[in-house]
Amino acid sequence: MRKAGLIELNAVAAVAAHRNFRAAAVELGMSPSALSHAVAALERRLGVRLFNRTTRSVSLSEAGEQFLARIRPALQDIALAMDEANESRATPAGTLRINTSEGAARQILTPLVLEFLRRFPDMRVDLVTEGRLVDIVAEGFDAGIRLAESVPLDMVAVPCGPPQRFVVVGSPAYLEGWARPSAPDDLQAHACIRRRLPSGALHRWEFARHGEEAAVDVQGALTLDSHTLMIEAALAGAGLAYVADWFVAADVAAGRLVRLLEDWTPAFPGLCLYFPRGRLVPAGLRAFIDVVREVASRDRAFAGERQ
Repeated sequence: MRKAGLIELNAVAAVAAHRNFRAAAVELGMSPSALSHAVAALERRLGVRLFNRTTRSVSLSEAGEQFLARIRPALQDIALAMDEANESRATPAGTLRINTSEGAARQILTPLVLEFLRRFPDMRVDLVTEGRLVDIVAEGFDAGIRLAESVPLDMVAVPCGPPQRFVVVGSPAYLEGWARPSAPDDLQAHACIRRRLPSGALHRWEFARHGEEAAVDVQGALTLDSHTLMIEAALAGAGLAYVADWFVAADVAAGRLVRLLEDWTPAFPGLCLYFPRGRLVPAGLRAFIDVVREVASRDRAFAGERQ
C-alpha cells in the first residue's frame, strides 16, 4: 500500500478542524474537489471512512478520531520544523490563521491585517470570524483576537486596540416621542432593540457609575444577533440600541444617532491578540505581533498628543 503523503494528512487535519471541506480547501490553497479527492483516496487506501458526511455536516468517524490523534503530533512537529527553517528567510512566509469576531475583524482589518500584508508580501492571512469563542489550538488557529475579558487565562495576550465601551444610542426621530433616560432603570419604559448572543442567551445591558453597577434585561419587540443590524434598526427609529461605541461613532458625530446614559457607560480594556503559552511562536505570528505592538504604541502616542 502506498504511504500517505503530507498533503493528504494535512487535508484530514484541516477538514477535521473546519468540519467543512470548502473552508479547509481555502486554508490549504486547494480546490474543494482536489481536497475531497485527497481525503477519499486516503480513505480507500486505509480501508476505513475517516469522516461521516451529510449534505449539511462533516464530522470525524471513530476511526477518523483515532487516526487524527496519532498523526496530529507528527504534523505539529513537521510544522515546527518548517517554522524553524523559515527563520533563515529574510522575511517570513506562509499562512497565518486568526480566529476573531466579525466586529473585531472590522476594527483590525485595515490598521493591522492589511498593514501586515503590505509589509510581508510572502505571508497570507486567513481571518475567520464567528460569534462563539473557540479553542484556537484544537481548531488549528495560530492566534485569536477578542476583547480582553474573553481571552482564556492560559494564553499570552497582547493588547491590539484602545479601550472600548458599550453605549446606548437612539435616533433623533425616536427620541422625539420619549423622555430621555437618566438612569438604567428608565430603559424599562423604552422600546429597546435586544441582542441575542451566540450562546442563545439575551445580552443584558450593563452599566456602572461611581462604584454602582446595574444590569438591565431590557424589553422590546425586536431581537437581533448582529451589531450591524441593531445599528440599522436604531437609525430607522425602531428603538434604543446598546452597541460598541466604535461602530456608531460616525453616526453620532453626524447627528444620526444620539448617545444616552453616557455617565453610566465607562470604558473597559479593548481587543487583544492571543496565542498559546509555552510554544515556539512561528515567524509569521512574531512579525504580526510586532505590527500589533507598533500600531498600538503609535495610537497611544497619538491619543496623548490630543489630550
